[in-house]
Amino acid sequence: MSVKVAIQGINGSFHQQVAHAYFGNDAQIVACKTFKEVAKQLKKEEADYAVMAIENSIAGALIPNYALIDTHQFHVLGEYFLKISLNFMALPGQSIEDITEVHSHPIALLQCAKFLEKHKHIKVIESSDTAIAAQRIRAGNLHGVAALAGPTASQMYDLEILVPEVQSVESSITRFMILEKESASSSVCTINKASIKFELDDTPGSLATVLNVMNNCGLNLTKIQSMPIIEKPFQYSFFVDVIFEDYACFEKARSILEIMTTHFKVLGTYTVAELPVSEICKNKNKEQAIVLV
Repeated sequence: MSVKVAIQGINGSFHQQVAHAYFGNDAQIVACKTFKEVAKQLKKEEADYAVMAIENSIAGALIPNYALIDTHQFHVLGEYFLKISLNFMALPGQSIEDITEVHSHPIALLQCAKFLEKHKHIKVIESSDTAIAAQRIRAGNLHGVAALAGPTASQMYDLEILVPEVQSVESSITRFMILEKESASSSVCTINKASIKFELDDTPGSLATVLNVMNNCGLNLTKIQSMPIIEKPFQYSFFVDVIFEDYACFEKARSILEIMTTHFKVLGTYTVAELPVSEICKNKNKEQAIVLV
């Protein structure tokens, strides 16, 4: 029996690509208009899992999604990195000069800011999802309107890519979290990454002390994101990702941090995901070029 996976967006979206890449093409997609609806579907068990973007290498963190994961007590089952390819697409037979509007998700528009600045005759309009923008063009037979979306959307809705890869930075990568309602058992042998959340008191240097504990226990900090605590003005909770070679190192750090912090919580322990191979190769080649110079 195939699993049901809740995503923000529709078929052709980047979330759908991640859902099928992680769970297989047999996974049933539960399309949602918003991330709040994604959380609702998972909470009500209308979906077995959820896929949720958490940060982008250009646009940064999606802080509201951290709040959704925390508020609903979801468990992070894993992560997935996807190279974001944004393409300027429209109904076939048109040129870029024929286009008067472009529709896409706000973050996608932000990632293509340099391209859009070169074409000031095109009106920029925000959409709830990249694939929805493409779908509407096909459904409404909208000439003069373009979408910024992935190549999957182009194929699915039979749109012509007028200009490929228009994102401002070529190596735009989004990190997605794979969520489940409650933690299922998994092999400790494969776990080498953890996402945690904690709060601190007003003691001077408390955050520095926490970071030292992580370092002394052999944890490598890969992400730290602060988020305001609404009921405590100018105080913050911290969402942290760490990787480790030995699960025992994490358990040791956890036992200490539970004492040192307030509201300590493990959001999930899982296996580190790999960056897209092409991006790794590019980075290595760049490093080699620098050495040669």
